[in-house]
Amino acid sequence: MFDRKHIFTPESGHALQFVKYAICGGIATATNILIFYLLGWKLLPCMQPNDLVLRLLHLHVPEISDALRKENATLANGAAFLVSNLVAYLLNIRFVFRSGRHRRLVELGMFYAVSGVSFVVGTLLMRWLIGAFGVMTTVAFVSNMVVALLINYAMRKFVIFKG
Repeated sequence: MFDRKHIFTPESGHALQFVKYAICGGIATATNILIFYLLGWKLLPCMQPNDLVLRLLHLHVPEISDALRKENATLANGAAFLVSNLVAYLLNIRFVFRSGRHRRLVELGMFYAVSGVSFVVGTLLMRWLIGAFGVMTTVAFVSNMVVALLINYAMRKFVIFKG
């Protein structure tokens, strides 16, 4: 079986590696969601009064235009990205992948660059869904996150880290 050291280090089989990636990704995603919704609720209003998350939490917001909602959602997503991506990097180099294919600063730069590409693609999708169709912020935000997940895993596994 596995000893504790084997489970909590990057030296593990592919299946365990993916499970650890999913758990670390879940933590980074939770960080992203928390920051996005706190900002979108209080500092950069981007929620509709009937938004699913707000209804579940019994929170209230004023009605705002789709144009303002789209801009504020973009800013909130940007701030959430910066923080949650650092959380993802730290967790990935500690528990999932072996660092060292590139120098640390290059590795971190590549990590943010790849995440930046997925962020831009996902954010453009979110803006388009809100701006063109008036889609609920939560639905657009989840679409953004799915795109980021797919791009990030492949690039981190095969380009940035040593498997």
